[in-house]
Amino acid sequence: MSNEMLWVGFALFDLTMVVVLHRLFGKAGLYGLIVFNLILCNVQVLKTVQLFGLTTTLGNVLYASVFLATDMLGELYGKAEAKRGVMLGFTVLVLATVYMQIALAFTPTADDFAQPHLEAIFGVLPRIALASMAAYLVSQLHDVWAFHFWKSRTGDSMLWLRNNASTLVSQLLDSSIFCVVAFWGVFPGPVLLEIMFTTYAFKSFVALLDTPFLYLARRVGTVAGRAGS
Repeated sequence: MSNEMLWVGFALFDLTMVVVLHRLFGKAGLYGLIVFNLILCNVQVLKTVQLFGLTTTLGNVLYASVFLATDMLGELYGKAEAKRGVMLGFTVLVLATVYMQIALAFTPTADDFAQPHLEAIFGVLPRIALASMAAYLVSQLHDVWAFHFWKSRTGDSMLWLRNNASTLVSQLLDSSIFCVVAFWGVFPGPVLLEIMFTTYAFKSFVALLDTPFLYLARRVGTVAGRAGS
C-alpha cells in the first residue's frame, strides 16, 4: 500500500474514532482521545515520510484530530469544557516528558536491550515536547477563542464556518511555532520550510476533512445522552 493511500485511510479512521469515542463515552471519550493522540503524535512526528511528492512528518493526522475533539467539546459542551480539554492535554504532555526522562536516568542492566531505542526516541523528546507544548497552547487556546467568537455571531447555524475559520488559522500558528522550535538547526533551511509548509498543508486537509465528522457527532450524540433522554 502506498504512503498516500495509507495516510488518507488513517485520517478517515482516526476522525471516525473521535466520533465513536464520543458516542460511547461522551466528553470523557474526547478527553481521553486528546491525551492519547498528543502523546502518540509526539512520537510519530520524529518520522519523516514522502506524501504526494513532498517531505512531511507523521503525527499530523493525530494532532489534527485533537482540534476536532476540542471543537466538539466547545460545540456540544461549551467553552469551559473545551479549555479544560486543552489544559488536560497540556498537563499530561508535561508529565509524559518528565516521566520518560526519569526512566532514561535509570542505569540499565548489562543485558538490557531497550535503553538505546528509548534514548533514540525519547532522548530528543524534551525539545519536541517544548515545541509541541508552546505550539499546542498558543494554537489550541486560539482555536477555542476563535471557535466561540464565530459561534457568538452565527449561533447554531454555519457550524462549518466556525470549525474551519478557527482551525485553519490555529493550524498555521501551530505548524509555524512547532517547526521552528523543534527543527531549527536540525534540518537545512529549505528542508525546514518544506516541512513547515507540508505540515500545515496536510493538517489543513484533515481540518477540512473533519467538518462532516463534527456534523455527524452533533447528530448522533452519545449513548449516555440518548439513554437519559
